[in-house]
Amino acid sequence: QAPVMALRPPFCLHLLLLLLPPPPLPLTGAHRFSAPNTTFNHLALAPGPGSLYVGAVNRLFQLSPELQLEAMAVTGPVLDSPDCVPFRDPAECPQARLTDNANQLLLVSSRAQELVACGQVRQGVCEKRRLGDVAELLYQAEDPGDGQFVAANAPGVATVGLVVPVPGRDLLLVARGLAGKLSGGVPPLTVRQLAGPQPFSSEGLGRLVVGDFSDYNNSYVGAFADARSAYFVFRRRGARAQAEYRSYVARVCLGDTNLYSYVEVPLVCRGQGLVQVAFLAPGTLLGAFAAGSRGARAALCAFPLAQLDGSMEEARRLCYTTAGRGPSGSEEAIVEYGVTSRCVTLPPDSPESYPCGDEHTPSPIAGRRPLEAEPLLLLKQPISAVAALQVDGHMMAFLGDTQGQLHKVFLSNSQGQVYYSQQVGPPGSAISPDLLVDSSGSHLYVLTAQQVDRVPVAACPQFPDCTSCLQARDPLCGWCILQGRCTRKGQCERAAQPNQWLWSYEEGSHCPHIQALLPAQHPRQEQGPVTLSVPRLPALALDEYFHCAFGDYDSLAHVEGPHVTCVTPPHDQVPLNPPGTDHVTLLLTLMFEDVVVAAANFSFYDCSAVQALDMAAPCRACVGSLWRCHWCPQSSQCVLEEHCPDGERTIYSAQEVDVQERGPEACPQVEGLAGPLLVPVGWESRLVLRVRNLHHFRGLPASYHCWLELPGELRRLPASLEETAGDGSLIYCQAQQFHPSTSQRELRVPIYVTRGETQRLDNADLLHVTLYDCAVGHPDCSHCQAANGSLGCLWCRHSQPACRYGPLCPPGAALQLCPRPSIFSIEPRTGPPEGGLALTILGSNLGRDFADVRDAVRVAGRPCSPDPALYRISARIVCVTSPAPNGTVGPVQVAIKGRPPGISTQHFTYQDPVLLSLSPLWGPQAGGTQLTIRGQHLQTGGNISAFVGGQPCPIREPVCPETITCRTMPQAAPGKAIVQVVFGQAQRTLLSSPFLYTANPQLLAAEPSVSFRGGGRLIRVRGSGLDVVRRPLLSVWLEAEGPEGVTLAWPEPSLAQPQDPDPRRSCGVPAADPQACVRLDGGLLQCSTVCSINSSSLLLCLSPAVPDGARPRRVFFTLDNVHVDFARASGGRAFLYQPNPRLAPLSRDGPIRPYRLKPGNVLDVEGEGLNLGISKEEVRVLIGDGECLVKTLTLTHLYCEPPLQAPQPSNSSGSLPQFVVHMGNVRLALGPVQYEAEPALATFPVEAQVGLGLGAALLTAAVLLLTLMYRHKSKQALRDYQKVLVQLENLEISVGDQCRKEFTDLMTEMTDLSSDLEASGIPFLDYHTYAERVFFPGHGGCPLQPWPNGPEEEARHATVRQGLTQLSHLLNSRLFLLTLIHTLEEQPSFSQRDRCHVASLLSLALHGKLEYLTDILKTLLGDLAAHYVDKNPKLMLRRTESMVEKLLTNWLSICLYAFLREVAGEPLYMLFRAIKYQVDKGPVDAVTGKAKRTLNDSRLLREDVEFRPLTLMVLAGTSRMAGTSSGQCVPARVLDTDTITQVKEKVLDQVYKGTPFSQRPSVHTLDLEWRSGMAGHLTLSDEDLTSVTQNHWKRLNTLQHYKVPDGATVGLIPQLHHIGTITQSPVQSCPSGENTPMLEDSEEGGLRLWHLVKATEEPEGTKPRRSSLRERERERARAKAIPEIYLTRLLSMKGTLQKFVDDTFQAILSVNRPVPIAVRYLFDFLDELAEKHGIDDPDTLHIWKTNSLLLRFWVNTLKNPQFIFDVRVSDNVDAILAVIAQTFIDSCTVSEHKVGRDSPVNKLLYAREIPRYKQMVEKYYTDIRESSPASYQEMNSALAELSGSYTSAPHCLEALQDLYKHIHRYYDQIISALEEDPMGQKMQLACRLQQIAALVENKVTHL
Repeated sequence: QAPVMALRPPFCLHLLLLLLPPPPLPLTGAHRFSAPNTTFNHLALAPGPGSLYVGAVNRLFQLSPELQLEAMAVTGPVLDSPDCVPFRDPAECPQARLTDNANQLLLVSSRAQELVACGQVRQGVCEKRRLGDVAELLYQAEDPGDGQFVAANAPGVATVGLVVPVPGRDLLLVARGLAGKLSGGVPPLTVRQLAGPQPFSSEGLGRLVVGDFSDYNNSYVGAFADARSAYFVFRRRGARAQAEYRSYVARVCLGDTNLYSYVEVPLVCRGQGLVQVAFLAPGTLLGAFAAGSRGARAALCAFPLAQLDGSMEEARRLCYTTAGRGPSGSEEAIVEYGVTSRCVTLPPDSPESYPCGDEHTPSPIAGRRPLEAEPLLLLKQPISAVAALQVDGHMMAFLGDTQGQLHKVFLSNSQGQVYYSQQVGPPGSAISPDLLVDSSGSHLYVLTAQQVDRVPVAACPQFPDCTSCLQARDPLCGWCILQGRCTRKGQCERAAQPNQWLWSYEEGSHCPHIQALLPAQHPRQEQGPVTLSVPRLPALALDEYFHCAFGDYDSLAHVEGPHVTCVTPPHDQVPLNPPGTDHVTLLLTLMFEDVVVAAANFSFYDCSAVQALDMAAPCRACVGSLWRCHWCPQSSQCVLEEHCPDGERTIYSAQEVDVQERGPEACPQVEGLAGPLLVPVGWESRLVLRVRNLHHFRGLPASYHCWLELPGELRRLPASLEETAGDGSLIYCQAQQFHPSTSQRELRVPIYVTRGETQRLDNADLLHVTLYDCAVGHPDCSHCQAANGSLGCLWCRHSQPACRYGPLCPPGAALQLCPRPSIFSIEPRTGPPEGGLALTILGSNLGRDFADVRDAVRVAGRPCSPDPALYRISARIVCVTSPAPNGTVGPVQVAIKGRPPGISTQHFTYQDPVLLSLSPLWGPQAGGTQLTIRGQHLQTGGNISAFVGGQPCPIREPVCPETITCRTMPQAAPGKAIVQVVFGQAQRTLLSSPFLYTANPQLLAAEPSVSFRGGGRLIRVRGSGLDVVRRPLLSVWLEAEGPEGVTLAWPEPSLAQPQDPDPRRSCGVPAADPQACVRLDGGLLQCSTVCSINSSSLLLCLSPAVPDGARPRRVFFTLDNVHVDFARASGGRAFLYQPNPRLAPLSRDGPIRPYRLKPGNVLDVEGEGLNLGISKEEVRVLIGDGECLVKTLTLTHLYCEPPLQAPQPSNSSGSLPQFVVHMGNVRLALGPVQYEAEPALATFPVEAQVGLGLGAALLTAAVLLLTLMYRHKSKQALRDYQKVLVQLENLEISVGDQCRKEFTDLMTEMTDLSSDLEASGIPFLDYHTYAERVFFPGHGGCPLQPWPNGPEEEARHATVRQGLTQLSHLLNSRLFLLTLIHTLEEQPSFSQRDRCHVASLLSLALHGKLEYLTDILKTLLGDLAAHYVDKNPKLMLRRTESMVEKLLTNWLSICLYAFLREVAGEPLYMLFRAIKYQVDKGPVDAVTGKAKRTLNDSRLLREDVEFRPLTLMVLAGTSRMAGTSSGQCVPARVLDTDTITQVKEKVLDQVYKGTPFSQRPSVHTLDLEWRSGMAGHLTLSDEDLTSVTQNHWKRLNTLQHYKVPDGATVGLIPQLHHIGTITQSPVQSCPSGENTPMLEDSEEGGLRLWHLVKATEEPEGTKPRRSSLRERERERARAKAIPEIYLTRLLSMKGTLQKFVDDTFQAILSVNRPVPIAVRYLFDFLDELAEKHGIDDPDTLHIWKTNSLLLRFWVNTLKNPQFIFDVRVSDNVDAILAVIAQTFIDSCTVSEHKVGRDSPVNKLLYAREIPRYKQMVEKYYTDIRESSPASYQEMNSALAELSGSYTSAPHCLEALQDLYKHIHRYYDQIISALEEDPMGQKMQLACRLQQIAALVENKVTHL
């Protein structure tokens, strides 16, 4: 409803009350910006078409005018407390907490191009940022004083401010409320510096001095400025004399830096509350005031600025000149705020002499007389924002309310009218007071807590036509007639001319329209002029014209004043009439060029088509039509004007005047039937019709005919004309019998008359003759006698009794009295003894009317009262039974007077229904429980209803004699309810068994929340009161997926309630099983499963299956009438359906071929999506009737352990057991399984056995003979051969199963590790240590020389530091740095090691200036590319031979550290731990370093060493380890073949599981002590007196040596000479490196040490005996041949680790997460280099990218995890990582990966995977190339953030000191290079270096 504007009566309240505001319209033409999880506070706009700035909690945003994000700055959270002054050290403020930083003040300083932002933390201090990029911080106080506390430090206290330009500088005016005890002394209003040494300080500037802050708690709502003054609007109490709050406005002069000019006056919006928000419009101050009770509404008031300034000047004049007294002597102006100053009496010209006050004038002045205004507008929502815009002398206000709506208001004549409202912010979110209009006045910026919107000030283009444009009442919009669109006035070119731009507020402004058409229509056959009347038509230039368009036909228009004349189109240009019409209507438009000015409908008619529209009255249709058509009666033509044939009279159109014969009444016509109206079927009747106006045919002979339209027949009857007096006549049709083809009781037959055969006379009205047939609808005598007496129907007994027309019945055959009544059936047949049952009797001859049967019915001898409303003549009686004794039985009797009674064959029984029991006895309060009521004679009566506690219980049919089933309805409250059954009028109550309504069941948890689409997964649902539910269901609503993703709509809840899942049943027949899926209204399918009730707190449900082509829409539980969504039951986790798993057949030959299984092997089944919807424990795998135990389930693999013996097939169809996997309802048969067994010996015939035995005996004798002859030569060779055979056989059996078992164990271990990591985290190195290790690999822990600390060095310390600081500044010179690098690289003695070292020193020295370092790197890379392009570009970056290559390595290491920690670190660490776990599971030789489990063949232990795993119980408290309690036992897995040192290492790994390696005690500071019994302590060591020594070989002691049993208890105790040093000793500043592994030739006193195998080489000096020389050669050959068998261990190890290798490569090469910007930037730069040098070979670019990133950084990272993690990398782990790194290198090459028989084992291992890895690398490069390029600004922003994150780069001064040593080494060459460079001479670079040299080493210079 549009608001109504009241006219302004004199002396009355001029006010607009908006009782019903316009409905909010959708937001159109708007842009929007929002940031997730961010609350917006303030908005500021740069002058001109500048950026928009948003102050938010913890953020500052810079937006384009279209609200695109340009920049962002992070401002919080900050460690802060409102009770502390800003601090640097957190120890200064113990109560400090991480506090969100809300923006309190946001201002733009145009002169300085700065953004001022003040937050609530740090006591409200401010900072300055660059307008062009808010991320750039220009100023922030390091240690602010209380003079720099600007904003209020409480979010609820407002701060407002202005940037005020004064000559030569900008000042800041800030007003704020009282907040916090520390800022209690900050004045409400202050003037502050914006520039200078102390920005934001108020020192030396004006401040509003307040006597007592608690009395004057000003609450500011706005600050504004015009050309001369600044205004502040606020609310406050006064001193103690004024307890209530009032609204005020204060004013100060803009140039008044001392606030001498401060004046304030009260503001009053009559009848309203306090001011809430304000805006300074041109010449007016607008204020929104609270209105209504509790401020629930708002009022808008306007205060003219001239009156406001006048009121303030009056207050100032009174306080200056009359001591504040008014003419009446009352005090009208005072000095406020409790200061000592008072109003004075100065000369009268003082106000003019000191317009802005002075030191001697009183201040601050407060006027007592308020400035009052009448409200312009009342709104029913509180207003939170006001803005205004003045256009063309009209004022528009924009009001934002607390519900997110924006109201546009037109202000005129002291009134306001809301002309448009729209929802901008989220409903319920208030619009911020920062409502800004852009510089062009075309858009508003609307801020709410969640978003910023850009809304058009006027949405004129959205109004498509003139009517909607003017109805919108938008004062900024009008209709531009000649442009044909709604525009602002300035957009309409001729708006200044009259009648060109129509404005809705202009009086008499109407859209151009065609007021009249002359003629209003035109015959289509003729062409002629049409005159249009168009008032207020705009004038055109001489060479411009209007034209008319009749549809597609154009006609030039002739204009004379308001009249426009056009010519109609020729008849062939007029479209055809639509079928069934006599005219065509076209849109007649008056147009200017292609713009429609006005339009109206215009019709072209066709008289010849008129008569065809009404065949029954063509003449009447012709002359009575809208058109000027006439009728020719003799020729039966409808013609235009007077065109009848000569001599023929004309009947004129009704529109003609002064003509006698005109209109429909003049037509020849049939007026009606003269008789008869009713014609009996079969009786000859003659029809007579009245006609008139037949005088038109006089003198023309003709015959007449009557025509009857019978069903299926048009019958013609000859007729005769009989003229009567006057103009009327009679037509007599020939007498005729009628026998219609269809039998109907009454048949209305149309009739008409023709003159001759075809010339039809008009029917004046619709004419019908009614044929009636007595036999139809009167099946018995009673019906016949009840028929209408006028029809003359009689019941005739002639031949076959029937109802006939009286004359057709032979005499004496008519029956006057009907036969006795006949009763066909009664329903129901039983009733209660109380009676009151409605009994229905069906039969015939049951009376002619109700009077016949009123007292005629008896039931079982008792009267039964018929119901007149339900009586049907002769056919049905419904009567109400009377009471009768129980057991009364008898027929029904109907006795009608004068006839024998009719008696039914069926008997009615009076029986007493009895209720006996109820089941169940309780159910939920929500209802839905299916109740079974048991009893006797329950099938009594036909109208049975049940009630539980007064609520209906709908009965499910059928009702059985002994049971009634119904479903309970919801009950208001739990409690007992009586069950009642009503049989007709009889009630039966079950008092013995009331039904108990219990509290509704509650669901608290449901898991798991995922299933395969096949369903069948067990869902455990926990809750309370679950056992009260009769039939709980888990259901899913499914919708069919249509074409192109179109799905069915979600139905209304009322349409989609689940149907009754129980199907209809029959008495005595068990209920059928419910359907799994039922169709719902609305097109949904509901599939359900029945849950089993485990207990009152646990339901077990199986997930429903989801058919193919269906999409789950909703998953929910149905607990009788309680419906609970799965997400609500599971704590917010929605139920997810995953695609069904897919498994590959076991046999590679297909699912039919059997899979050959060796007993004891683990089965590995490959597939996809295996663990997405099920867990390992839920999967059931069957082989025949045996079970294959599932050990591990991953996404792509299932490992299970089959039975040792072949199971029997589960069915008799096949001989082999089938391998079947059950995952819920998903059943996957993967083919038959055949167990391999020893082949049975065939049965030979006896003769063959004898022959074979003799032959075998002879052969054996011969073999024995040969064996005896050559036994001494071949005995050893035979043993060796047999050993090989045994080894091969064992290998064949075990190696296939070994990999699967190992992987299963490893996955279990890594799962445990993942849970450990959640508690302790991955042991990442801190950044400083990481940088040192990467920059200076191989330098141990001290890559840089520390500063000398001797007393003699202290004197030079400051001088050297000064010199190094100057060197740091000199490195910032690009020319110096490039010259230094090039000069050093040109020196022949400057080695590759030196280059890498200097590059790393430069990386450290420039670490805080990464943008600069990046620029230098790009320059050097460009030079390097230019160098290689002329040679071989593919060799660039291949090695680290130059400083730029090492700089690139360091740069990548810096930029990718965050990526390592967040993305790639976890899979890399898991790979490292998996390798370590696998290596430790097998024996490792402590002397040779070879291991049983490895990927590196050179590190493979090629001997079969017997070992046994042991679990030792470690007493952790014995070593005083951190984090463990004394006596706590920690299990540790070891091997009995481990040396004692190896055992200690494994024990320490287990005890210090979550502790970084550097914080653990050293293995060499502890002893291992075996404890047995109470006092048995034995210290174990690698070597002691018990060590076994034999033949100069001394074996290291192992647990096997000491016979330590499984489960033994051990402890770690400090060694005697290391006591007190074991508990996490601090890391030394320069550790001496890692432990040196035991050498192969370790000797001790001439003895050689060995552990698992002895070294193959004999020690030097031992002289072999001559007799054993051949034996030793044989041993060497055997050692070379046999161990090749164990190379399959490499394959087993590789398969076990494959998943972790894949995960690591995937993390490195995946673009699923955002690729680091440094990588994208580097690759883009390499692309630019290639394009610059014309390199279009993709292989070259591939090599460059590979060499720069993958091989340079990632291979180094893969090989050296100790660079990233605080871990110890053993030699064996290092060797395995080397193989994996080599695989990564091979995957990055462009050449084809070929392997052959002679390829190294390491390359053969990953031959199958390398092509897949190559594809990953290619895709990685392609995806980065296709992604958006990394911009220079993005990269610089990221580098600046990195520089800030790692500000204190490690050892910067030491790096500069080491760098200077290199400069000193080539000092003369560097000086010469700098002096030879012209630019270097200008910059005096050589001179500056000489100064540095003088400071650092007292070098003599020539200065």
